[in-house]
Amino acid sequence: MAENIQDKIKGYRTAPFDARFPNTNQTRNCFQNYLDFHRCNKALSAKDQDVSPCEWYQRVYKSLCPISWVTKWDEQMESGSFPGKI
Repeated sequence: MAENIQDKIKGYRTAPFDARFPNTNQTRNCFQNYLDFHRCNKALSAKDQDVSPCEWYQRVYKSLCPISWVTKWDEQMESGSFPGKI
């Protein structure tokens, strides 16, 4: 299974269609993938498992989100003032 995930990550070009976000505005999709990446990292790290499957979410949010947003969210995570549930 890990090999299959690695193959998908290697073949990744841009964010695929997500039925949860069918509209043109991808702001919520960007934010959700940012949350999913950090939730995935937290959950797998707590179980001492490989976090490489979480790279998918990171690639998606990096292709959808403006860098300024990601920088701001990262700063908020470090300071403990991030508004999302992780």
